[in-house]
Amino acid sequence: MSIVVSDLRKYYEVHHKEPGLIGSLRAFVRRRYAIVKAVDNITFSIAPGEMVGFLGPNGAGKTTTLKVLSGLLYPTSGVVEVLGAKPFVRQNAFLKQITLVMGQKQQLLWDLPASETFEVNRVIYEVPAEDYRRILAELTELLDLGDLLKKQVRKLSLGERMKCELAAALLHRPKILFLDEPTIGLDVTMQARVREFIAEYNRRYDATVLLTSHYMADVTALCKRVIVINQGKLLYDGDLQKMIEQVAPHKLIRVELAQPVVAEALACYGIVERLDGLEADLLVDRAKTTRIGARMLAELPVADVTIAEPPIEEIISEVFRTPQAGDLDDNREA
Repeated sequence: MSIVVSDLRKYYEVHHKEPGLIGSLRAFVRRRYAIVKAVDNITFSIAPGEMVGFLGPNGAGKTTTLKVLSGLLYPTSGVVEVLGAKPFVRQNAFLKQITLVMGQKQQLLWDLPASETFEVNRVIYEVPAEDYRRILAELTELLDLGDLLKKQVRKLSLGERMKCELAAALLHRPKILFLDEPTIGLDVTMQARVREFIAEYNRRYDATVLLTSHYMADVTALCKRVIVINQGKLLYDGDLQKMIEQVAPHKLIRVELAQPVVAEALACYGIVERLDGLEADLLVDRAKTTRIGARMLAELPVADVTIAEPPIEEIISEVFRTPQAGDLDDNREA
């Protein structure tokens, strides 16, 4: 396994202070602390070359887990191994095989061209000059960097800067990619470009990818498997499609009608989610979708019909509402 996590915990001691002057005086005399369980006993493993979505709401513990896996944080307890190494030891051999890309942080030197940061990284990671030129040429082609390398970083757009950030993080050709919101703030077109690049990098170099993102399109496009956590606890680890089928037992039938139909006439086919003029959305049992769709075509003035899964955002939100870990099937043992 490329990544092995067993019973991982990361707890913080946080100072609590009451508001106002009296609160400040009390805190000065006697400080009060509370324990925050950022990551609370999670276990999973990831095979070489696997791309896994790591999902959870804000504050769920995703970034904390990535920082532990990359060696930036020391775990409170548990076993963590990445490529057979203990990340928090931060040995050079280990650091040369991983990268951590955080969409809200940057490593590029603001007042210099991106190529200057690339050269710094080449020296840090001890990449031979010949290998560096070849790798940079490949990344330039894959990411369509072109003249961006010669422009001051401050003059790049957000999308252009993110592409250069990815290139800088991959110049040493890491085997493990920890990607924390790599498409945050990008427009739809640039998000698609970044997703295509990540998929191509994985295909070419069999890299292991652990991806967090609030854009569900990133996850559905790249990952067959997802790990879902909330409040530091593991809620689900398994196949994305199986999770969708388990959490959302309905499919969405979207109908465009040739003439108006009352809601009561549609209710016999499923749950009417929306009826707006000649357009209607119905939730139907996924096992009966084909049969109900055929009935609607035969019995209603249908101009067009589309069958789809409910929005993935709604499905993930439903998983977050799961009362406790283990309520969902298909959780895996590390």
